[in-house]
This record gives sequence, structure tokens and C-alpha cells, in this order.
Amino acid sequence: MGDTFWQYRTAQPGDPARTIDWRRSARSDTHFVAEKEWQAAQSVVFWVDRGQSMQFSSDRNIVTKADRAALLSLAAAILLVQAGERVGLTDMGIRPMRGEVQLGRIAERLMDASVQDYGVPDLSILPRHSRAVFVSDFLGDPAPVEEALGTAADRGVQGVLLQVLDPSEEAFPFDGRTVFHSVGNTLEFETRKAGDLRERYLARLMERKERLAAMADLTGWRFHTHHTGDSPSSALLWLYQALEGRG
Repeated sequence: MGDTFWQYRTAQPGDPARTIDWRRSARSDTHFVAEKEWQAAQSVVFWVDRGQSMQFSSDRNIVTKADRAALLSLAAAILLVQAGERVGLTDMGIRPMRGEVQLGRIAERLMDASVQDYGVPDLSILPRHSRAVFVSDFLGDPAPVEEALGTAADRGVQGVLLQVLDPSEEAFPFDGRTVFHSVGNTLEFETRKAGDLRERYLARLMERKERLAAMADLTGWRFHTHHTGDSPSSALLWLYQALEGRG
């Protein structure tokens, strides 16, 4: 990749003054930064689903999917910064950066929650030739994820899809009369024979996983499922190695 110039972009909050191309900026009322390919290649951006479905936990002794997703994303960001990478969130509004201040911004942002049942990938910040991490339960409409992966592929971005599920979402341990509620209480479904739904539910879950894996393969990404009942260390190791091209 080298340090070949490939684009000007509008300066954003947090850009050091030394990165501004004053000759290009003099021809406009806007300040511009000249980005090089090697800078983008050292950037990793995260989309972390903060929809209501991620607030689910089937047991008080098991963390929510949102907490686990935030933990894994922040831990990975710390490791990447220590390795000299730039990191950021796709919806932060500022470009990926290094340093503890940036990590603090990410940690604060990860505490926010969406009012939507399911999150939708936001690619407001996705530099060309960078790497990306999408962390979600991926239980909502898969179309926005497919569209986001297509956009990423068009920009030369490669990355990983990390699916975070609660153990009960994998096993469906329900039987008899059961009332299902969405975490945001926008949906409700009651059945007297929950056990009869298990086989169909597990089949649809497997279909969703296969679809995600196929999307990842098509765009050169990697796919992995992690359960909140398991230790986060193995998922973090997989994530870091996948980003390094060893997963």
C-alpha cells in the first residue's frame, strides 16, 4: 500500500493542525486533510449494535448482550491502539484515532442505547481500505447488514462479523405456556406449547447463521458466534487474530 495519496477529506473535530493541507484548503472556505492509503490501512472502525434486543439476558448471573459486546469491542480497541492502530466507532462523527482520549470517547459512546428493537449498521465513518468490526446479535432484518457489507466491499474494507447471543437464544429452553416479549415491549407472542416451536426456531437460527457466514465469505470478511455464558477471553482472542488475518 505504501504512503500513496488517495483522497482529500473535510477536516473533522480532533484533526491535528499539522494534518491539514493548507494549499488545498486555501482554494475553499473549508479545511481539507490529505489522507494516504497507509493511514487508512491502520484504521479499525467498530459498529456495535446498541438496539433494545442487545439488552437481553436470560439469567441475572449472565451479562446482557450489550454489555458483552461493549466489553469485547473496547478491549479489542485497547489492544489495537497498543499495537499502533487507529480506532473509532462508525457513528462517532470523527475519524479513527489513536490514544487514551479516543478510547475514552469510545467507552462513553458505548454506554448509549438505542430506542429501536434492532440496531442498523451506521457507516458514517468508514475509511477506504480500512478494517471494520460489526458486533450484534444479528437477529433483526438482515437486509441492512447485507447493504452495509456491500458498501464496505466497495470501499475496499475487510473485517469481521461477531454475533453475540444469550445461551437461551441458542438452546430455546422453553416449554408449555410461555409469553414472549421483545426487550423494548413492542412485540408480544403467547403460546401454550412453546416446546413445539423449538425445532422451527433452531432451524431458522441456523439459517440466519448460514446467511451471515455466506455474506462474510462473499465479501472476504470472517464470521463468528459468541455466547454471553462463555468467557469473553476466547472471543477477544478470535477477534484480534481475525483482524490480524490469523483467525
